[in-house]
Parts: sequence; structure tokens; C-alpha cells
Amino acid sequence: MNGWGWFAASLTMLIVSALIVAVTVLVVRAVQRDGTDGRRVAVPDARRAPAAEGLLAERFARGEIDDDEYERRLAVLRRHVHGPALS
Repeated sequence: MNGWGWFAASLTMLIVSALIVAVTVLVVRAVQRDGTDGRRVAVPDARRAPAAEGLLAERFARGEIDDDEYERRLAVLRRHVHGPALS
């Protein structure tokens, strides 16, 4: 191969590598999305609950929210972490 052959082979390898990376990124993003409307699926994370409850307790302790609002928001946090209550 002359100089242009090496250049063409290198360019082709670079393009193919870029396409593989692009397809991989697109597939991963597609798998992470909800199939109905394209938004990402929100999965409650039980590890975040103590942090959120702690922030809420701090706001209550500083007097930013009253006891009724604290109880209401705490119930909402716990309902979202543990799933909706069965009725």
C-alpha cells in the first residue's frame, strides 16, 4: 500500500469506530427511556429517602415549614419511595 492506502485505511477505521460509539450511546439512551412518550423512567431510590427526609426535618427545625406541612410532605416522600398505597 502506498501513502494514500494507509490514509484511507486509517480514516475508515476512525469512521467505523465513531459509528460504533454513536450506536452504543443511542442504544443505551433508548433502553433508559420509557417507550410511551420518550421521557426517562423515574425509579424511586430507597437510598435517597433518608436524605430527603433529613432535608425536610432541617426545614422544619429552622421554622421554614409548619408541622402540618412537614407531616404532609413526609407522607408524600414515604409514599413515593415505598410505592402508592393499595386502596
